[in-house]
Amino acid sequence: MRLRYRVFAVALLAACTARTERTERTGAPDSAAQGRNTPAATNALVYVSNEDSRNISVIDATSDSVVATIEVGMRPRGVKVSPDGHTIYVALSGSPKCPPTMPDAECAKKVADRSQDGVAVVDAATRKVVKVLPAGIDPETFDVSSDGRTLFVSNEDAGTLTIVDVASGKAISEVQTGREPEGVTVAPDGKTVWVTSEGDNSVTVVDIATGKGTARIPTGGTRPRAIGFLPDGSKAYVTNEQSGTLSVIDPVAHAVRGMVTLAKGAKPMGVAVPQDGKRVYVSTGRGGTIAVIDPASDSVIATVQVGQRPWGIAVSADGTTLYSANGPGNDVTVMNTGTMSTVKHVPVGSVPWGVALGKRP
Repeated sequence: MRLRYRVFAVALLAACTARTERTERTGAPDSAAQGRNTPAATNALVYVSNEDSRNISVIDATSDSVVATIEVGMRPRGVKVSPDGHTIYVALSGSPKCPPTMPDAECAKKVADRSQDGVAVVDAATRKVVKVLPAGIDPETFDVSSDGRTLFVSNEDAGTLTIVDVASGKAISEVQTGREPEGVTVAPDGKTVWVTSEGDNSVTVVDIATGKGTARIPTGGTRPRAIGFLPDGSKAYVTNEQSGTLSVIDPVAHAVRGMVTLAKGAKPMGVAVPQDGKRVYVSTGRGGTIAVIDPASDSVIATVQVGQRPWGIAVSADGTTLYSANGPGNDVTVMNTGTMSTVKHVPVGSVPWGVALGKRP
């Protein structure tokens, strides 16, 4: 009896140790791994903008495979889905590609085609472009108001934010931001929209009711890219690509309250926060990983290898699955957030840039 008891005790200890090690490594208990492919996850479609192939790949979240390709226009980057899932919006740009390493003088020699600028409106059921909305010069990223009536579009080359009325199809105002605006996110209360400035290392806060800038927040990091909020609006997170950091901002005080330093080699790009607000996910570009942040401590609790230069990321409605667009890899990584592991690599178009999830139309 004593021998059998010792064998049982050793086995129990080993199981507990393995469970503890998995939890410490992933930042989530084993139970969190359950739930992928729940109804909330599988009732979704994943839309991926492919910058160089001028199209959108549609991924079925049930099979994690491409089920359609939609031709949209020149340099599709930012992509969003209307709250009802019936419409896909994608930012198009006639500006030539000029990477950060290219000298300004060389970039200036390239010819822009402004007739290609706008936000394409795609019918999710027919998967056809129905019109292109004017959205200022060189639209890059944008966000959609909670009622689906308004788009807020960053214009990188112009240093502005264009506010577009969807129903009328007209740009109703233009707001000055810092140089090279990129990330655009509507705050959880729907009263303000935040815009990053790569050139000025700041965030501009715009009052939606008045259409005017109300604050400029230095991020404390260089080349800020994207913005994510906790669902209760208590914190905003801004990715700083060149400094490899994440700014933690108090949205009420409009001030940086902390800085999260990512692993060496990380170039933070996209940010995604699930609806429960228990994690903050950051794509690290050339770092090739997704960094997982605990918002309670504002510390990195895990890193997951996903692919070549992950840029845009999005999380499923139930928080169980993350999708990352891996630019040079021409694929999308499907990541299980419970096990903190890669489930699948899905080949898409050329240079995938943005990711958005929406309900099936």
